[in-house]
Amino acid sequence: MANRISKRGVTHLPADASADDVTARLAEDGAVVIDRLVDDASMDRLAGELRPWMEATRTGPDDFSGRNTRRTGALIARSATARELVMHPGVLATVGKVLGHATNFQLHLTQVIDIGPGQPAQPVHRDQWAFDFFPFPDGYEVQCNTIWAMTDFTEENGATRVVPGSHRAGDGRRYVLDDTVAATMQRGSVLLYTGSLYHGGGANESDAARSGVNITYNLAWLRQEENQYLAVPPEIARELPDDLLRLMGYARGAYALGYVGDLDDPLRALRGKSVGRQEQGLGTYDSAIERAEKMRAQQPNKGD
Repeated sequence: MANRISKRGVTHLPADASADDVTARLAEDGAVVIDRLVDDASMDRLAGELRPWMEATRTGPDDFSGRNTRRTGALIARSATARELVMHPGVLATVGKVLGHATNFQLHLTQVIDIGPGQPAQPVHRDQWAFDFFPFPDGYEVQCNTIWAMTDFTEENGATRVVPGSHRAGDGRRYVLDDTVAATMQRGSVLLYTGSLYHGGGANESDAARSGVNITYNLAWLRQEENQYLAVPPEIARELPDDLLRLMGYARGAYALGYVGDLDDPLRALRGKSVGRQEQGLGTYDSAIERAEKMRAQQPNKGD
């Protein structure tokens, strides 16, 4: 199967593609590129805001993270433009559809991946293996991910390599570089892919770094890869808009997940406001059960 699906390239959609169209392509291939979703001016601002942090970042400690690759995180605290990418309405609409089988989703990771010249290809893997390699049921997506192109992504400079359709493969498959195709794209484009897709960073055989912004989202009942509550200090967090804070995790992950103290709302607690019993917004156990039953009913019947 690996050799067959590796012959398919990554589909490209225009910037005005609907969330339904993007989601349909993710369901089919596990990956899709939206061309030029933001302009060069946005990428210029992003690069300028993050350059000092990127220059101060050490290269990776092992072959997986990349001994000639810099991974710079805490982007919400460090870049106003990165916050705009995190909150891009088209991306969030797609994430909501891909992860709509759970009560809520949250921001999982923000990171610039800067692959330097001479960096070998990364081992092919699934991002959802970050959850201690737990074998999630086939077809149950726990992540929806993006990589925004800060530079052009080419075959030569280390474009992310994917195995289209491999999100439907079993866990623990061992794909190699020959099974993959390069997700080439222009600066300002974005690659979306599921946490179950087998992929890896490409080898950079050029004379310049390949830079991309990895912003990922996961089901809110799972732990985040990047600890947003420490990556974004409270004094900065209090100045951010509520919708971004809730996406970062200042919200319930589900019924009774993520409250503070005496069932307080985490966002109100951050802002130093008390919460009355009628304002807690936790809902009832019965309403949580009803919601769960509706979500189960919407899932495809594996026996069909």
